[in-house]
Amino acid sequence: MTDRTTPWSLRLALLVPYLWLAALFLVPFLIVLKISLSQTALAQPPYLPVLDPGGGLAGLKDFLAALSLGSYAILLSDTLYVWSYLKSLEIAALSTVILLVIGYPVAYGMARAPRGLQGVLVVLVILPFFTSFLIRVYAWISILQHDGLLNRALVWVGAIGAPVTWLATDTAVYIGIVYSYFPFMVLPLYAALERQDERLREAAADLGSPPWKTFWLVTVPLSRSGIIAGTLLCFIPIAGEFVIPDLLGSSSTMMIGQTLWTEFFANRDWPVASAVAVVLLCLLVAPIVIFQHHEARQFDDGR
Repeated sequence: MTDRTTPWSLRLALLVPYLWLAALFLVPFLIVLKISLSQTALAQPPYLPVLDPGGGLAGLKDFLAALSLGSYAILLSDTLYVWSYLKSLEIAALSTVILLVIGYPVAYGMARAPRGLQGVLVVLVILPFFTSFLIRVYAWISILQHDGLLNRALVWVGAIGAPVTWLATDTAVYIGIVYSYFPFMVLPLYAALERQDERLREAAADLGSPPWKTFWLVTVPLSRSGIIAGTLLCFIPIAGEFVIPDLLGSSSTMMIGQTLWTEFFANRDWPVASAVAVVLLCLLVAPIVIFQHHEARQFDDGR
């Protein structure tokens, strides 16, 4: 909270993030929300009503009266959208769990590595970011195709007798997502694990705690902030992912990002597409708000 004694420069510094959020989040969201309450039309833009500033108060009343929830009713009545939402949440949840299971040991090893080696390991984790995301996904198409590198390697080591189908499956989508979002899980975990006080583990060992128990009762709880940050950084963008399921998946892996693209650019149904985006945003923001409220209550109770 600011008061009259707060310098104007500090007030301005506190105001800038809110202005940034209002300009780049709130205003675009309100525009999309308005379009979601419109109706599809063969016009430019392809929806009605359009607010005419010159219409005055009467024009504003007509504009508000023409808004409706029809697009949201379509989402509830068509199983395609419901299925796309559920599929997106399923893939995002399972991918995040896989990333956490794989990423935590990697981050733990990085945090326990010699200090001079940790910087090199961090660079190796973020090294894929030096290549275009789209190029990396196309590389996986080459690796996962029927006569690709993965099948040839598995046949060569005798793991399989004949090439199997990887591309255009759920497995290919999970591989692409886990590979692409791996740094987003590892880096927050590494940051949380690296700053832990080594004396806490030493104290647990002095009290007779075995290493596995020290890990579960000391290391994991103290890295809770990294787990939460990595989970949110992965789950939220994965739920709206478009490129990976579109290039590596099939019609059975139709996620909500693909449905959104189809409505906007193929069907040119902007109101329904906007309604899809608004519902997706609500689904992703609601858990964050609930978590923040829970954390705030825990903080107040602990004071």
